[in-house]
Amino acid sequence: MAETKQAERKAARLAKEIRAFSKEHGGSEGHLAHIGQAGTRIVLVGTDGGWGDLVAPTYEVARQAAEKAGLTLHEEFDGEFAAKVTTGPYEWTRMAGIQIGGPSDR
Repeated sequence: MAETKQAERKAARLAKEIRAFSKEHGGSEGHLAHIGQAGTRIVLVGTDGGWGDLVAPTYEVARQAAEKAGLTLHEEFDGEFAAKVTTGPYEWTRMAGIQIGGPSDR
């Protein structure tokens, strides 16, 4: 019973963060991705191309949070959905930094 209440509270907190992201970015869509023992990543893509993510302890908590927030979920992070993401210089240097001469983590 206590675990259920804790999961519900976590889902409610995540839903609040999803709604705040959506408000800031003119709406949003999402995708749930299992990340092993760490839980499930909720990938958010705003209407303006902005993106972010949140981590839920379980897939079920992530699904509940998305549902509570009214987030449209995509089954896959496919080309059409990924094309909505706007990336800038920061992302390019961080994702491929060493290969293209961007900042290193050393």
